[in-house]
Amino acid sequence: MAIHFDLTLIVTMIISLLAGGFIGVFIYSSLLRSKKQAANQIIEQAKKQAEKIRRDSHYKLKSELQQKRNAFLKEIRQKEEKASRLENENIRREKALRREENQLKIKEARLENKEKKINELEQLLYEKHKKVDFLIEEQNKRLEKIANLTIEEAKHELMKNLESQAKLEAVQLVKDIKEEAKEKAQREAKEIIAQAIENLAYEFTMESTLATVELPSERFKGMIIGREGRNIRAFEEATGVKVIVDDTPELIVLSGYDPVAREIARLAMEYLIKGKTINVNTIQQMVNRATKEVNRSIQKAAEETLRELKITNVHPKMREALGRLKYRYSYGQNMLQHSKEVAYIAGSMAAELGFNVNLARRAGLFHDIGKAVSNNSEGSHVTLGLELAEACREHEIVKNAILAHHEEAEPIHPISVLVTAADKISGSRPGARRDTLEAYTKRITKLEEIGNSFEGVAKTYAISAGREIRVIVEPDKITDEQAMVLSTDIASKIRETMEFPGQIKVCVIRQTIISKYTDDFEDNMNFEH
Repeated sequence: MAIHFDLTLIVTMIISLLAGGFIGVFIYSSLLRSKKQAANQIIEQAKKQAEKIRRDSHYKLKSELQQKRNAFLKEIRQKEEKASRLENENIRREKALRREENQLKIKEARLENKEKKINELEQLLYEKHKKVDFLIEEQNKRLEKIANLTIEEAKHELMKNLESQAKLEAVQLVKDIKEEAKEKAQREAKEIIAQAIENLAYEFTMESTLATVELPSERFKGMIIGREGRNIRAFEEATGVKVIVDDTPELIVLSGYDPVAREIARLAMEYLIKGKTINVNTIQQMVNRATKEVNRSIQKAAEETLRELKITNVHPKMREALGRLKYRYSYGQNMLQHSKEVAYIAGSMAAELGFNVNLARRAGLFHDIGKAVSNNSEGSHVTLGLELAEACREHEIVKNAILAHHEEAEPIHPISVLVTAADKISGSRPGARRDTLEAYTKRITKLEEIGNSFEGVAKTYAISAGREIRVIVEPDKITDEQAMVLSTDIASKIRETMEFPGQIKVCVIRQTIISKYTDDFEDNMNFEH
């Protein structure tokens, strides 16, 4: 039994040892597999991390490259735009230089022609002097033969004989000189005189430089003047307008060159009279109130005008100047209404001719814009208007229309010609300049009567609203030289017997019609002098 127990124990131990060995081998194998899997996972994670780092680095590098590329392209575009602007500026300057060069060439050609004409006139004058000296010598010889004449009588006879011949010869000489300078002289003289009358000489332009304010009673004159003249001085300093208090009952007069300042003064004075309290403080308050009211009125007038004409993109300075024309008058004609009328007429003609209607209206509306600032500035309204248009970057055709409508520049586009024509139509039509029909008819009739009063005149016609008369003479009674003398005599008589604004052109027409007939043909020739 003991032997059997030992064998069983030994077998059990051997089996246990074998089982333990198998278990150990299994555990060892499991541990190896676990470590291998962990190692594989670490390697896989390391690979993923490395791939992520690689992708992030690639994206970052790509983003940096894209940013640098965009910055480079932006810099290139800016340089291209700058180069384009410089190129356009150079092209504009080249065009301006070419225009100036062409104008200089034209002026040089005109100067050469004038110099040539002056030389011809000098030669003609020399020959005329020689001829006059010869005639005087001949007359003196004739007078010496007359024994019964005194020296004074001889001189009188000589002057009488030479008067007609010398007058005709002088007219011919004057004609040559006048034709050369006529266009420029008339334009410059008209511009200077009109500018001086409109802007300065208030004694001669009462209607455009004075405003009146009615008073409830005479006691308000004392209130307006104030103690020792304090109130009236304060009012004049605040408005820049002179207050005239005279013997006219219940009325005061406001005088000033600036129509806007005059309107502000009128409203301020009405506010003061209505408030019945006039002192230094209330004067400044009412002037400020009136200034705001007039500014609103200017803005409203400009907006309504632009809306009515459908004109957009107008610079604020141009808009303000346009509104100020509401208070500006020229020869009694309201300049804002005149500008609107010119804009409509120019636009209508542009539509008929197929041009830009909106641009024609714009040029017509702004052609006299300089008159809105001419009261407070040096220079003509044309120069001031051009400066304002250039400062506001107006269209070139608009600027050219401002110059061309007073012939201070050649038209660069047909629209400029249309604006000039529209301006003349608006200014010269009957009734445009506060002229009643009766007064207009009387002036026309008077002009025709003056022309018909001269001997040898067949018929006289007043045209262009009385700005021009055309005198038809009988060719068998009036020679060409006498026709030139007649135009001067008629103009002198008009100046002596009539009052009129601006100028009147006297045109004398002498026409000779010669007709010839043969068996084979008929030849008619018309000559006009």
